Amino acid sequence: MDDLNGTDELAVLAELDGWTHFWTFLIALGISLLFGVIVLVIARVILALIRRKKDWPEALRKRAEWPFRVTILLLSLMVAFVFFPVTEWVGEIIHWLGIGLIASGAWLVCQIFLFMVDTGVKRYRIQETDTVQAARIRTQLQIVRRLVVAVIVVVAVGSILVTFPSVRAVGASVLASAGIASIVAGLAAQTVLGNVFAGVQLAFSDAIRVGDVVVVEGEWGRINQITLSYVVVDIWDQRSLVLPCTYFTSQPFENWTKTGKALLGTVEFDLDWRVSTTGMRKELDKVLAETDLWDGVASGIQVTDATGGYMRVRVLVSAEDSAKMWDLRCLIREELSEWMRDEDRDALPLQRVLVGNTDDPEPGEAPAERAQRVAQDRTGLFSGTPEAQARAEAFTSKIEIVDPERVRITDPDAPKGGDPTGSEHRDGDADGEGEGSR
Repeated sequence: MDDLNGTDELAVLAELDGWTHFWTFLIALGISLLFGVIVLVIARVILALIRRKKDWPEALRKRAEWPFRVTILLLSLMVAFVFFPVTEWVGEIIHWLGIGLIASGAWLVCQIFLFMVDTGVKRYRIQETDTVQAARIRTQLQIVRRLVVAVIVVVAVGSILVTFPSVRAVGASVLASAGIASIVAGLAAQTVLGNVFAGVQLAFSDAIRVGDVVVVEGEWGRINQITLSYVVVDIWDQRSLVLPCTYFTSQPFENWTKTGKALLGTVEFDLDWRVSTTGMRKELDKVLAETDLWDGVASGIQVTDATGGYMRVRVLVSAEDSAKMWDLRCLIREELSEWMRDEDRDALPLQRVLVGNTDDPEPGEAPAERAQRVAQDRTGLFSGTPEAQARAEAFTSKIEIVDPERVRITDPDAPKGGDPTGSEHRDGDADGEGEGSR
């Protein structure tokens, strides 16, 4: 009976102890949640006070409100479970709460960082300013934004994995084979890593910026987005050209806004030799004075070539940006074409054809005299004159013609009294036979 009473007392004490830990947990949870609510209220009050003078607290509240709430809730639960006795299931709960806390903390840090980046980007809007510095900072912030977010995610994932004992045990073997693994991973992800490094290089080398007007792959467009792996170019006809970052570090391309938006443009005409360039200059001045597309910096007309029966006239003008330059060039081409059609028809290109024999004999010239005159006129680079003949001898050497009779006389191995074939002996024998017969 005493043993049974002792067992009942232990059971009652264990039950009371369990209830004590439970109530302790509830009290700790309530205090932690109350503390979290107080922190949330204080943060909201501070943002509300600042919002009266600034606009950024509202943007911060929209971005960080939910990550902050989740982080405070998970932190309160972890503090409450600390007051439970250490058991296996309590340890598992605390472990998973820690993983959630790491994830929510990374989420909160990312949102705060993105808020800071967005605030900086709003200060340098391309539409509101025309400075190169603004475009450079905007491009760098875009790249840094993605890079920092990627680093935060990698660190958070690594921190979560380290919480597992099995992963920590594998870590030693992974570090031991890190050399070979890094080589294999580098070869496998060579293209990806190349694009990542190229994206970082583009952000800080100032080769291209967000908003730059470029010509790539024969397409004219504007840089819309620069990431760690690709660049998006908005083409003028509302298409999008997506290129890897390595393209801009390994291929040539045109950047029309590298040092500014102002441009010089040309319009070329192939006209007849009778064109009045003075009249064209007056008409160009009239056209430029009536349009807002010209910035008033540069204008002019020059004859740049005169071959093939035409004169090439180049019109040079300037504009504030590439869009106005395109419209201005089209306007000048149209207006000057109409002016030549209506006011200066002699400028229109003509194809001249001369019909007849241009090599007719002169009056009273005999055919022999004409042939001699033509032969004298047809002098070439290496013939026709003594100077041309000397020039030909400088490039070609004379070929000496060898006389067979001279070779036969001077050859010491030749048979005496005749050629090497012995034909003279045969002739002599034949002659002797003839004499004998006679």
